[in-house]
Amino acid sequence: MAHFARIKNNIVKEVIVVNNDVLLDENGVEQESIGIEFCRNLFGGDWIQTSYNGNFRKNYAGLEYKYDSERDAFIPPKPYNSWILNETTCRWDPPVDMPDDGKMYIWNENNMNWQTITP
Repeated sequence: MAHFARIKNNIVKEVIVVNNDVLLDENGVEQESIGIEFCRNLFGGDWIQTSYNGNFRKNYAGLEYKYDSERDAFIPPKPYNSWILNETTCRWDPPVDMPDDGKMYIWNENNMNWQTITP
């Protein structure tokens, strides 16, 4: 199955699944452009293919993700103002690494640190 994201002003508004047969050209080769045209004809709007496994465009598109055409990547919404975009993964990294001690943590933006979660 192929997945396509409808984008408006480079923001993902929905993601749909399309049968791979829809993408086949006259030689039986999958073509993104055919899938885009299929989605456009059915639903209107602008569409771009996304990879469920993250094999291309860095990340699977989710609602409100940004499509960055320069990076050819879907970037999730920034979770906190202090977090920094990782140019390799196109995901947001905290300014301080989370401790790796087996405990559960949550980011505290006010104190700019990780706080232990008590179950």
